[in-house]
Amino acid sequence: MKIRAGFHIGYDCEHPTPMLLTLNVFPSRWADLLTAQVLSFDRPIDVSAYPDVFGNACNRIVAPPGRTTISTAFEIHDDGLPDPVPHGAIQHQINDLPDDVLVYLLGSRYCDTDRLADFAWSYFANTPLGWPRVQAILDFTHQRIAFDYMKADPFRTAFGGFTDGVGVCRDYAHLAITLCRCLNIPARYCTGYLGDIGVPMDPNPMDFSAWMEVYLGGRWYTVDARHNSPRIGRILMARGRDATDVAMSTAFGPAILRQFDVVTEEV
Repeated sequence: MKIRAGFHIGYDCEHPTPMLLTLNVFPSRWADLLTAQVLSFDRPIDVSAYPDVFGNACNRIVAPPGRTTISTAFEIHDDGLPDPVPHGAIQHQINDLPDDVLVYLLGSRYCDTDRLADFAWSYFANTPLGWPRVQAILDFTHQRIAFDYMKADPFRTAFGGFTDGVGVCRDYAHLAITLCRCLNIPARYCTGYLGDIGVPMDPNPMDFSAWMEVYLGGRWYTVDARHNSPRIGRILMARGRDATDVAMSTAFGPAILRQFDVVTEEV
């Protein structure tokens, strides 16, 4: 299967503004690219590339005063298979986890485990370990939060999503990740492209999507609390502890988002 994807994102800056960008396809998908995936700018800008601590392919720029539009367009091969469901995957004892996985058991900016630990243990204590417990968390989160694009809140944490009962894809991911971590299941945040491929068209504007990965049975598995069913055609951009680590841009000064158009479609 071939997927066409890309975006146009515009920022207004009053002064020269340093920015970090996490807008590239994740390196594990580079071999699937059918055309080059590069960032382009509508004005002369020096760009430097670097990998962050999570392996994401990032860039640094200094946006000049005025409007700066960042774009990319590419085609990529996808196997067309839905996310694998790890029936029977075991949950590891903490002592058996790889060292680099341990950080995904800890609380983070949006995953406030300290505020949800008591609930998690009381509500999920009787669920079987491993994949059944993860599925129970996904089911709970899917039912707990009502999707509402107009209720997006960049300050809402997992506990906020739990109490508000409303949010967008990042809120589903943050809550499910936090409940997993409270129950000693490593979980990390993912962002990328997810078009309406193999499912009815979503009437909401196309956006980047957030999902998560859980560590079971010696590997990471993709799961998605918002849709709560395997999907086709995910294109991973970045992974991290939560949305802070994979923000599409981090500006060190005022930068107002003026344009945001994302395309993801099967060719």
